[in-house]
Amino acid sequence: MRFKKITTLAIGVLASVSLLAACSNSSSSNLTVSTFGLSTKQMRRDVLNPFAKKNDVKVKTQFGDSSTRLTQIEHNSNSGVDVVELAQNNAVTGQKKGLFKKLDFSKLKNYKYLSASEKKLAKETNSIPYTVNSLGIIYNPKKVKINDWKDLWSSKLKGKIAIPDITTTFGPAMLYIAGDYAGTAVTKDGGTVAFKALKQLKPNVVKTYTQSSDLSNMFKTGEISVAVVGDYAVGMLQSTNKGLKYFVPNSGTYANYDNVSILKNSKNTEAAYKYIDYRLSKSVQKKVAGANSLNNAPVNSQVKLSSEEAANKTYGSVAKRAKTINFFYVNNHISKWITKWNKIMNQ
Repeated sequence: MRFKKITTLAIGVLASVSLLAACSNSSSSNLTVSTFGLSTKQMRRDVLNPFAKKNDVKVKTQFGDSSTRLTQIEHNSNSGVDVVELAQNNAVTGQKKGLFKKLDFSKLKNYKYLSASEKKLAKETNSIPYTVNSLGIIYNPKKVKINDWKDLWSSKLKGKIAIPDITTTFGPAMLYIAGDYAGTAVTKDGGTVAFKALKQLKPNVVKTYTQSSDLSNMFKTGEISVAVVGDYAVGMLQSTNKGLKYFVPNSGTYANYDNVSILKNSKNTEAAYKYIDYRLSKSVQKKVAGANSLNNAPVNSQVKLSSEEAANKTYGSVAKRAKTINFFYVNNHISKWITKWNKIMNQ
């Protein structure tokens, strides 16, 4: 799922680069896109291949989790990647480290369809938000009953839960939720009270996972009955475990934007702008919002979803109760938090 632990296998994963050829063998330009490793088939079918064909561009792709791809780019400025899609916290880091080319928003005709807060984020991170996702609870209703975040702390769920690791996209959100449960916001005390709440939750947690795909087999084998997940993983989990139910508690949730940036050393800037604008276009945003596609909630205000299409997305009522995470604050504390998290949750 995204901002995940760096393992020795990661470089091998990122080394596998697949070539997407445009319809013509004499494409006028090239583009290398670094993007998430979830739903790669749908990404090729609904975004990369159509873009290549429409714009006569040869597209190379690099798939992997967000944090590992960011690390690779940071350590290899000549990686050849032109455009990178990252979780919000990684976009904040990438901008802080000067990895991105300064964007000219006037070159993006669909930029005007973003909300004021999304435009603010774009300017702060020098990257464009192209979808928003949030955190919820997925569970096996035959084994447990759960209605709210606070239920995760119930002794009835001892040894039945999986939560995102602190190093993943929604790891910091899990810390925020623990702070809410304990009654003290993370930003008020640096997470001190939240970590105490996590220590109380520890007996219920079987695994702090780094890849949402790992949860599929854990549900199948009965190793877990409940998991805290980003909504982008719901379709995959329900397709492999038909009885699972997903919901976002009425008490609220936390949102994350996925953002797209042009790397500082990109030699294919024109094609990169075309790609970003294509990603923001009404037709593509509508297409990838589909449950059989990437399940990406749209940011283009021209896209309207039916109640059926909006299911399991940060859209409508869910978006209204989704709170923001201060990733500038998070990134200033994350090193200490990782150490503390590992002592409490991973030992």
